[in-house]
Order: sequence, then C-alpha cells, then structure tokens
Amino acid sequence: VDIRDISQNSLRNIIGYAPQKSMLLSGTIRSNIAYGSESVSDDDIVNALKIAQAWDFIKKMPKTISEHVAQGGKNFSGGQKQRLSIARAIAKNAPILIFDDSFSALDFKTDAKLRAELDKKTKGKTKFIVAQRVSSIVNADKIIVLDQGEIAGIGSHEELLADNDIYKEIASSQLSADELKTSKKQKKGAK
Repeated sequence: VDIRDISQNSLRNIIGYAPQKSMLLSGTIRSNIAYGSESVSDDDIVNALKIAQAWDFIKKMPKTISEHVAQGGKNFSGGQKQRLSIARAIAKNAPILIFDDSFSALDFKTDAKLRAELDKKTKGKTKFIVAQRVSSIVNADKIIVLDQGEIAGIGSHEELLADNDIYKEIASSQLSADELKTSKKQKKGAK
C-alpha cells in the first residue's frame, strides 16, 4: 500500500516505535507502557516488560507496574529507560516494530537476551532495527549498510562480510574473529 494512501492515524496504529532517546512521562510504569495503545491489559504490560528485560528490576519495586515515574524518567537509569521504551513498543502489539538505536544503552548481555526474547515472542511481525552495534543486527534477514547517508550494501551478515568492505570493516572492529565465525555457524544451524 502506498504510504500516501494511508491516513496518518491508521499508519500510527500499525507501528510500535522505540526511539534512541527514551521518552518517559510523569505517571506510572503502567501508564507509560500503555501510552498510545487502546486496550493494553496488565498481563500485556508484564509480558512486554519481560521481553524488554525490564521485569527483573520492576518486580523488585514496591508497587511494580504502579510505581511512580518522574517526568522524563529521571528516577531510572539510561538502560532502564530504554527497556521501558522498548516495552511500550512491544505492548502496542503492532504488526510493525521500529527500534531506532534503542538498544544502545543496554549492556551486551541484556541486549542479547532482549533480542532472543524479541525473536521468540514477535514472530510474524516486521522489525526494523537501526543499530551501530553489529551484534544487535547480526541475525537480521536483511541488513542495510549506510555510509554518509547513502546505501552502501544490502544483504545478510554473511553476504555482507563476503562482499562489502564497509560492513566487513565495521564488523571486524566490533567482533572478534571467533565471534565472526560463531555468527556464521549460528545462521547455518538455524536454516
């Protein structure tokens, strides 16, 4: 469908979005996760928090999802705010999810757990992940490499490693030789 033929409201309803800079509003965790969604149950919120790797720190709070959120989320760390923003996008249960470098404040272990849960729990959804970390996109079906705002390559991790110098340079600077080999094996084993 040509995007010009879709109303702005209809388009917004089919997209769950988590920006790089998390935006949290004064209220509760529940109101922040349900923001922008018409009918999100507490179970949906908890499930989204689990996928986003936020439930472990939320369940330790006295009021869990009823816990207060200060304006801008000042009472949460950067990584916690990102996970809450990611949970909001997931809770919307939209067919298209966009994560705009929203894993950048997460440590590598949390990032890996989140991506694994996201893969399992959001099958059938279209996911766009904008990332500077190769580990965040290594298992994507298609990777688009940008250089100076221009498309410099499109393909899988393995395809780009084989024939795209820019991607190869980025991946080699971020992943060890063993990690580069492991990602290839994981992809082959998954087919």
